[in-house]
Amino acid sequence: MVVRVVKLGSPRSAGEGLRIGTVRRPPRGVPRSEFASGNWYDVWFPTLAPGADTVKLGQAAITPAQWSASARRYRAEMSAPQARQAIELLAALSRHSDFSVGCYCEHEARCHRSVLRALLSEHGAAVHDDAG
Repeated sequence: MVVRVVKLGSPRSAGEGLRIGTVRRPPRGVPRSEFASGNWYDVWFPTLAPGADTVKLGQAAITPAQWSASARRYRAEMSAPQARQAIELLAALSRHSDFSVGCYCEHEARCHRSVLRALLSEHGAAVHDDAG
């Protein structure tokens, strides 16, 4: 069993399981009835999405230092009790079920999902090793 970290809207991988959207907002212009069939997500879970200011900081990041500041801010947000409990829950579930978490960003390296991948691993999740 494993958790995969994916780009929402991308084709699903075999064995990916339930797709969880860790984003602040649903996809624009997509009817709710097409979220799953369009490979966006099966369940929306904004608890693990970065806050609006953190998103802006990350999107504006040009240098590695600026991106690191955004990643640190997201980590701080994820240390709040509700977010930390959600990460712990997903880490535990990854040892018993296949599922995926994701975001819309094109490149994982400059997206909160890279930090979420690390957080899940740090909490003992079985994380698929292909960065996307």
